Amino acid sequence: MAARLECKLCGPSNTEVTSAAPIESAGPGQITFLANRKYKSFLETTGASAVVLSPEQSCERLPSLRSDDPYLLFARVVDLLYPDKSFAAGHAASAMIAKNAEVDPSCYIGEFSVIGKKSVIGADTIVDEQVFIGSHVSIGAGCRFYPGVKILDDTIIGERVIIHAGAVIGSDGFGYTSSATGHRKFKQVGNVVIGDNVEIGANCTIDRAALGSTVVGSGTKLDNLVHLAHGVNVGEHCLMAAQCGISGSTKIGNWVAFGGQVGAVGHINIEDHSSAAAQAGIVRDIPAGTTVFGMPARDIRLARRIEAVINKLPDINRRLISIEKSNKNSDKKNSGES
Repeated sequence: MAARLECKLCGPSNTEVTSAAPIESAGPGQITFLANRKYKSFLETTGASAVVLSPEQSCERLPSLRSDDPYLLFARVVDLLYPDKSFAAGHAASAMIAKNAEVDPSCYIGEFSVIGKKSVIGADTIVDEQVFIGSHVSIGAGCRFYPGVKILDDTIIGERVIIHAGAVIGSDGFGYTSSATGHRKFKQVGNVVIGDNVEIGANCTIDRAALGSTVVGSGTKLDNLVHLAHGVNVGEHCLMAAQCGISGSTKIGNWVAFGGQVGAVGHINIEDHSSAAAQAGIVRDIPAGTTVFGMPARDIRLARRIEAVINKLPDINRRLISIEKSNKNSDKKNSGES
């Protein structure tokens, strides 16, 4: 393992491992890792047979693989121990593929999946069971779509894209024009464009644009239950944790990171290398490199000061009431003397 991963091995080299586990629960035959000091105490008690550590971390009781980034090295260890499921090229008898669709012979198309008219699917792409791919869809090489994914008409997807179960790509955006007689639907005639090396979590929804394209840049990773509204433009290498919601026509730069349940109003710009802590509500433009928190989202340093004051409000209120009572008593006393 050390040779294949090109990392340093400390301790005996004849230890056999067959699986991976958390440091607090690992047992014989398993390898674990330590990347967070919070779990350092488990290093002396873990039942693991081997461990992945940083170079400076001392440990003589277990053989260890060393890396400046132990979490990244452990991810590669997991790749070795748990290879991807293999799929034979071809398509299931129950799959429905339009006659004028172009599916590379190296692809796998699973049971009850549908490929629409004039859609193109690149080499080595895996379309699992019950996946729906609409008409005029373009999909690059090396993609993986898990069961129940829905990719609707006119969507463009790059190479090596992973889309997890239940995600819907290209559904109508929420567009209506209202009058005294009710709400009239504004037809959504745009599409969705997804770059290379994107991963989209389970039950995400990415709406097609009303006009033009909703865009997800290369290298971006979306957690489960993320919603991108129509016309949103997400840059490259962004991270969005679960339940984020981005309103229509908002533009997000490159290398932006959102914690869980972050929401953003529409038609704003969130610039490169900015980030938002969990449950932040973004209501205005965010400058590059800024971290925001709270509702409404503010620079995190100011938001923390505000939170600190809020926690003191009950005590401040009691003091104010005491001062008011004291002032009233003083006023009564002065009134009586006069």
